[in-house]
Amino acid sequence: MSQGTRVFLSREATMLLGVEGLAVVSVVEVDGVRQVHAVTDDPTAAACPACGVISTAVKGHAVSSPRDLPYGPVPIRLVWHKRRWRCREPLCERASFTESIPAIPARSRLTSRLRAECGEGIADRFTCVAAGAVHYGLSWRTAHAAYVRHVAATLAAPLPPVTVLGIDEIRRGKIRWVKDPDTDRWVKATDRWLTGLVDAAGDGGLLAHVQGRAAAAIVEWVEAQPDTWRAGVGHVCLDLSASYAKAIRLALPDATLVADRFHLVRLANDMLTQVRQDATRTGRGRRGRRRDPEWANRRRLLTGHERLTETGFATMWNSLIDEGDLGVDVLHAYTVKELLRDLLALTPTPGTSVPNHGEISHRLWKFNSQAAACDIPAVHRLAATIETWWPAVEAAITTGHSNARSEGYNRLAKHQGRNAFGFRNTTNQTRRIRWACTRQHRRATASITEQPAQV
Repeated sequence: MSQGTRVFLSREATMLLGVEGLAVVSVVEVDGVRQVHAVTDDPTAAACPACGVISTAVKGHAVSSPRDLPYGPVPIRLVWHKRRWRCREPLCERASFTESIPAIPARSRLTSRLRAECGEGIADRFTCVAAGAVHYGLSWRTAHAAYVRHVAATLAAPLPPVTVLGIDEIRRGKIRWVKDPDTDRWVKATDRWLTGLVDAAGDGGLLAHVQGRAAAAIVEWVEAQPDTWRAGVGHVCLDLSASYAKAIRLALPDATLVADRFHLVRLANDMLTQVRQDATRTGRGRRGRRRDPEWANRRRLLTGHERLTETGFATMWNSLIDEGDLGVDVLHAYTVKELLRDLLALTPTPGTSVPNHGEISHRLWKFNSQAAACDIPAVHRLAATIETWWPAVEAAITTGHSNARSEGYNRLAKHQGRNAFGFRNTTNQTRRIRWACTRQHRRATASITEQPAQV
């Protein structure tokens, strides 16, 4: 190492460094690295950490080089010249100690501002921990610890009041199977599913992720919350999952179940697709081909009637009518699907009133009548499902609540998994996803991006 040139600086250099409690003595450039030599400029640093008595007896000196924020393209190395003190308090168990300041805690290899900047950067700017570690020149473990410390306060805060709770699952990975040595059968060792519980109507974001899709896991999480919080939940949005419905009836017996309208329409579309495929196999003895009207109009069949042009609707309808019983079955299923959509269309939107019970009953009667008029098992199963879940379906129509936020958070969760190239540790995965889905994070990120450019 070549010998650098020693330059004594003024008070402005200390202000430029900006580490409270340190005073810059000199700067030495060695092998392209600027070494900033500093001494302690905080009288409280001489206070014993055990008893708090200010010491006046110097025992020795020490030198440390804590990592600090980068300053431009040239690397900066902070060299802190510290003193060791003797504690003269007779009742104190601490014989000696080394100076420490809030900006650089004892035994810390990083300055507090570097740790805070790294944690904030990984949380709000970088896609994953590895990217932040590379940017700040830290190890993955150190950068991850800074990130965990940054988000811990927000994620550990008590849950906000929730009036509408949303429940939906997301696949974490493939299911892992192991062979039972006693029965010689393959059993499920790991359920690679996460069930998200979200604030479907407020700003609470993603409240928690629980392992698996079993009712017991949902019940355990809900019962762990305060009684006042559980009493405030009036509606629970969910897909047509018997397991989730069972959990809510056990943990929140006073809450009203709300069926998600998206899943209802998807059930109707799946029913129509199944009827179309079965009609082709039965009537033609093969799979659908391009020249088959039911196959050529498959997209029109799944499109809402109001979104079809008159020409497109007439083309679809007339071509299927010409196919006889095969086309009639498909059109029956199409009509049932559209009648269900008409029923769900009564859901109030901002600026519209709640539908009256008479109109709901009338459209429900039309749906059931059309479903009963045909002899198609798939159509009957759809009608039976609507009948079984009718209280939840009616609640969706009258309240307007949906599981849209749960679906949006599922998209964000998948995005986080792709950025991290998958997660091995479930705790790290749920922490990252929860932070990405909290309203606090969304507002913090928006405030950063909306700041005006410095001129």
